[in-house]
Amino acid sequence: MNYSLQQLSDLQNIREVAERYCRGVDRLDEALMKSAYWPDATDDHGVYVGNAHTFVEHCMVSHLRWRSTNHAIMNHHISLADDGICATGEIYNVAWLFRRDEPVLDTWWGRYLDRYLKRDAEWRIIERVCVNEGTHSGPLNAMPIDAAKFRPGSFDRPSSGRPVGP
Repeated sequence: MNYSLQQLSDLQNIREVAERYCRGVDRLDEALMKSAYWPDATDDHGVYVGNAHTFVEHCMVSHLRWRSTNHAIMNHHISLADDGICATGEIYNVAWLFRRDEPVLDTWWGRYLDRYLKRDAEWRIIERVCVNEGTHSGPLNAMPIDAAKFRPGSFDRPSSGRPVGP
């Protein structure tokens, strides 16, 4: 398919919306995570269904049970509507969630089904449904390296008072 420069820009901006969501939840950065959603957006995450900004506030508390999380997104298929302001997307995702108080790794496999809306030249999610394909919990077994010399996963969470980055 041949895309116009505007369509290529729209596709990239939508991908950046999805990345902001992941960085926001992994870093417990409420403002960054909210920037992926319009204030009137909805999110259906199974255990929470309702306003997306309220969902973000819920995540800032519920994700404290993990010392760190890593959301990986892939196979992001985006369909732009002919109107130039609406799009839909499907994103495959894997999340690795490291429990805070025990050496257990929780793993999540699923998909995000999104509707995106462009307002004043800005794309954000207006509706998200999170689909669960499976989960697994298992013990973390140490690799044969001195992992204690590395920074912990919670090192760059803004909630720790430290800015993101080196």
